[in-house]
Formats: sequence, structure tokens, C-alpha cells
Amino acid sequence: MPTESFCVVRDLAPAAALRGAIVAIGNFDGVHRGHRAVIAVAQKRAKELARPAAVLTFEPHPRDFFNPGDRLFRLTNEAAKMRLLAAAGLDGAIVLTFDAALASLAAEEFVARILVERFAIGGAVIGFNFHFGAHRTGSPEFLRAEGKRYGFSVDVVPPLQGGGRTVSSGPIRQALADGRLDDAAELLGYPWFVSGAVTHGDKRGRELGFPTANLRLDPTCGLRHGIYAVRAAVDGRHYDAVANFGRRPMFDNGAVLLEIFLFDFSGDLYGKTLDVAFFKFLRNEQVFGSAKDLVRQMEQDSRCAREALAQARNAFPPI
Repeated sequence: MPTESFCVVRDLAPAAALRGAIVAIGNFDGVHRGHRAVIAVAQKRAKELARPAAVLTFEPHPRDFFNPGDRLFRLTNEAAKMRLLAAAGLDGAIVLTFDAALASLAAEEFVARILVERFAIGGAVIGFNFHFGAHRTGSPEFLRAEGKRYGFSVDVVPPLQGGGRTVSSGPIRQALADGRLDDAAELLGYPWFVSGAVTHGDKRGRELGFPTANLRLDPTCGLRHGIYAVRAAVDGRHYDAVANFGRRPMFDNGAVLLEIFLFDFSGDLYGKTLDVAFFKFLRNEQVFGSAKDLVRQMEQDSRCAREALAQARNAFPPI
């Protein structure tokens, strides 16, 4: 959850704490390095003007609103996004519900009614390709003109390059779909992670000597199915672990599940919330000739995961 000093204002809720703020505007899915470049400019401008620094973002993601039958693989759900924004040192976030009313709001009205009348912003910071308003008519050039009209500053941040490409959410999603975790982490600026409550499973892992904590992720999760070296956080402590994400073809080939075997851990995790950071893809899911062969492979997977995580030292997402 966001820190106590991090203020979240939703829709028509009281907004006094963030009125006059310098706002970075965008979707911020993943809060990746490109997003943090925009946030850093907002924080610098806020410091210069002695104003709060905040983000203005939208939930659900606009792409989910416009394409409800083809939901987006979100890098971070809303809760994780707020945690990352709070960890970035911002004073708060303005979260606007992206619905039919907001989608149909003209760019001029968005500026006048939301940025000026409701929040009296002291400045706006956006990425080079950010558009807003009905039919995406609000361009960076348009916002600059509106800033001059109403008296607030507008900074447009150029694309951030990483590994010869622009840092954006699309290539990160593709890297995760391919199991290229190093590439995803390079663009994000941290190891990709998920969070969830531990649920009861079929206890098969316990019977095999590998008791697992089971998380049911959002069905839109596009992570490649397979075995991973991961690190799990629970109750303020981090544990190295090995995890399987997929359908378990050796047994039931059922619903997609994330199963995590925490090394050197004993205790009851049911109902607890785990943060699970992914560090290395180890192999695809596969069918073995016997349970004995599976156990032998699980032991090998555990050794490989420990070796990979030893190279990661104490790395963990900034949440």
C-alpha cells in the first residue's frame, strides 16, 4: 500500500492536498524507466516552485475501456502501480475513472474542468507521445498552448532510450511473454513482480516434498509459462524461491496458477499476501515419465534457481 505521506485522490474526492501540484500525466503501467523520467521532471519542477509533485493517471487502463473483449496484459495492477509511485517519492496521485464520460470529454474541457478548475495545477509534465481527450485530440503542442492560456507550465519529456530502443510498456510485455526477464528488468528498472493472496491448492507439491504457495494471477497475465527463479516477500522478509507458472501438464493441465516453493521457509502462508519478483526463466513446463523423474527435475530446478538468485544479491522491486 502507498505510504502514509502519499495522498491518493480519486475522481470527486476532496483534493486540497494536491491542488496546485505539478502533475505528471499518463497511464504509468509498470512505472518503468521512461515513466520515471517524466516523474523526475515533475519532481524537479515542483521543487523549483515549492509545490507538491503528483501523477494524474487513469483506471481502468483506457485500452481496456475501448477494447473490453481484448484486455491488456497489465504490467502492474492499480495497487502495484500506487506502491511504485509512492516509492518514487511523489506526494500523491490523482486517479480518474476512465469511463464513457471521461472518454467523451473534449481535450479543451479536460484542461479547463479537471486540470484548471478542479486541481488548479501549477504545471503539467507529459511524455513526447501522450495524447488525451476525445479522439485523442489533445497533443503535447495543444497542452503547451493551453498552459500558456491558463498560466501553468508544460514540460514534454523526450523518449528515453535503453538498449537501442525506446523504453515503453509494449517491449516489456513482449519480453515477459518471451521469458526474457533480464530485458524486462532493464527496461523497467527493477525485477518484474506480481502480488497476490496465497490460496489453497491440491497439496500435490507437499506430497512430493515441495510444498508451494499458490497465487491465482489475473487471467490477462501474459508471462511465458514455465519454471522461474524468483524471490518472494512476506511479512517483511525476502525468501529465494523457485516457481512454476502455468497449467501443470504433468497432472491436470488445469487453470493457470503460480506455484512458489520458498527455500528455507517453514510456516503457514495461507491467506497471506506475497510479492513475487521474477529473475530468470529456467525451462518450459513439461511432462515426465514418473513422479520420481519430476522430483529429480524439481531438485535440479531448485539448484539452478539458487545459483541464479545468488547473482541477484538482494535485488527486489522498490515497493
